[in-house]
Formats: sequence, C-alpha cells, structure tokens
Amino acid sequence: MSERKLSSTNFQNQTFLEEKCALNELLYLLSKRWMTEVLFSIEEGHNRFTALKEDLQFISDHILADRLKVLEQHELINKHHLSGPPPKTEYSMTEKGLELSELLDSLCNFAEHKMRF
Repeated sequence: MSERKLSSTNFQNQTFLEEKCALNELLYLLSKRWMTEVLFSIEEGHNRFTALKEDLQFISDHILADRLKVLEQHELINKHHLSGPPPKTEYSMTEKGLELSELLDSLCNFAEHKMRF
C-alpha cells in the first residue's frame, strides 16, 4: 500500500487525531478494508492462509498478506512456522487480539440492534 506524504494535510490531520487519543489510531487501523474480517476469521479457527482465502472469498492474496502482517505487527495475532515437507504457516489469536475481538463483537452487536443504517 502507498504511504501518505508527510507534508499532506491528510497525514497531518491523522497524526493530530492519533496523538490526541489512541482510540483514533485503533479506529484508523481497523477501518482498513478486510482488517476486522481477517481477525474474526482467525478467531473462528481459519488459521492457514488458504483457509482464510476460502472463508473470505473476495479478498486478494496481496491484501490478505498485508492484513496478516499488520495484525502480527500490532501483536493481535501470532504467526507460527511449522516444519515438515512442505513447510506450513499457521496464525492464532494473541490475548490482546482476543480482547479486541470481544470489544468488536460488542460493537457489532450494538450496530445490529441499536443503529439504523
């Protein structure tokens, strides 16, 4: 994904909001397309790249790989390398990821029952 120019108004606005409250940074992270769906899919037990692709039918390989990388960088998921022919990679939720997932479940429930979209 392309990075924003550091001098852009959009970047400056986002930086201001993120410095004002950590929630703004979290909301920006989670607002990226497919981010929450990848997190929920791993929580549901789809722990291999292929299983995630099957669960999230329309996600591209590039976007899935990026979202997995970002979730791992933020310590919301773990990446496990399994030896053997062929080598395999599995993903699992961290405690932090599970805690966030609970909060997101509550927000989904609120949106479904309290909001009129």
